[in-house]
Amino acid sequence: MSENLNRKDPVQETGMVFEIPIRVRYFETDAMGVVHHAFYLTYFEEARVEALRRLGASYKTMEEEGFFLVITRVELNYKRPAYFEDQLSVRMRIERMTTVRIDHAYQIMRNGEVLVEGKTTLACVDRDGKPRPLPDLLRPTSARQHLDGPKG
Repeated sequence: MSENLNRKDPVQETGMVFEIPIRVRYFETDAMGVVHHAFYLTYFEEARVEALRRLGASYKTMEEEGFFLVITRVELNYKRPAYFEDQLSVRMRIERMTTVRIDHAYQIMRNGEVLVEGKTTLACVDRDGKPRPLPDLLRPTSARQHLDGPKG
């Protein structure tokens, strides 16, 4: 049996899933109208920023409080190109969280077709670049409770 048939969808497995729309802008493309590969990382970042907003936080506030999330790993798997004016959907799932680290999985799609899959790892550090625990809001139980609302 093919390895791909047994492979799990990196975004649809368990975990918090966030989705945002992106329209490809002209400056994000090359002379052939194809999205330059570096912009997919920008789309990933936009999904992370929006997810944080939905959790009631912001990167700016976190940084003011001394929490900095730095990328320590990136993985991209390009399947099909995206083009100028395409309406894309970026899905991001929080795969794993530890005391100081968050692993995300992403899919960028056009009309339900997966164009790019990727993963990132972010580590939480202080102003001096030393590891520090994630803020309470980003810890798994706090984040889930915030998204789900109060129980009762």
